[in-house]
Amino acid sequence: MHESEAITAIVLAAHALARIAAHDAGNEAPSAQWRALSILDQRGAMRLGALASAARTTQPGMTRLVGTLEHAGLVERTTDPTDSRATVVDATAAGIRALDEWRTELGTTLAPRFDRLSDDDWRAIERTAAILGERAQSTSDDTTGAHE
Repeated sequence: MHESEAITAIVLAAHALARIAAHDAGNEAPSAQWRALSILDQRGAMRLGALASAARTTQPGMTRLVGTLEHAGLVERTTDPTDSRATVVDATAAGIRALDEWRTELGTTLAPRFDRLSDDDWRAIERTAAILGERAQSTSDDTTGAHE
């Protein structure tokens, strides 16, 4: 398997596992909710348009989602102090708690699929998770020349 194919396979498998976990857990929340809360958790408060871009959705779609999340008490909207025409969105403590609970639920729901792995397999998964986490946090400038 070529390197780019391996990376693609990991991403596709991760998406499939997330869908399976959501289904098996009976969680009705849209994946876009968890994606938006995850972005806010990682990056902090953001303008609505920047959040839409980071979540790879439209601004009108994000506006609707943020309205739903705000109504549920998971995010709060404020006026951007540098531009009163813009809205800044931030996760609330309740939103971060809900995200943490969802992450725990994902792990608990998926755990039985992995209960027969060897210690070597677990070490490989842990190392892969660390590498992917590092790559997800790095900027494109950080990765330039990494293979040279």
